[in-house]
Amino acid sequence: MAGFLIRCLVSALGLWLASLLISGIGISSTGVLLAAGLLLGIVNAFIRPVMIILTLPFTIITLGLFLFVINAMMLGLVAWFLDGFAISGFWAALGGSIIISLTSWVASWYIGPKGKVELVVVRRD
Repeated sequence: MAGFLIRCLVSALGLWLASLLISGIGISSTGVLLAAGLLLGIVNAFIRPVMIILTLPFTIITLGLFLFVINAMMLGLVAWFLDGFAISGFWAALGGSIIISLTSWVASWYIGPKGKVELVVVRRD
């Protein structure tokens, strides 16, 4: 459970960065930001795998590039559910999903599968 909450906070950080960098993404308050991070975590845990399976032929034909479209759709779904979180169009959602993916990717270097921060120490004798 702690790992899920940490990943939701990382998603919220990615959403915050996306709202700063992409002009078509608007977040009204910190509470909406945290709720969007939590809702994005839930959507990515339950709906995204189903969408990936349903669109597998498109993903194979496009050599995986259709996954970016799926990520943008999940971000648009969160914006549709949540008042105070707005996305102006597909390109804003696509750019935001790329920024959120990069943020999550960098954070996963430091967060293990159980949600704990991992530190690797190299000792030379």
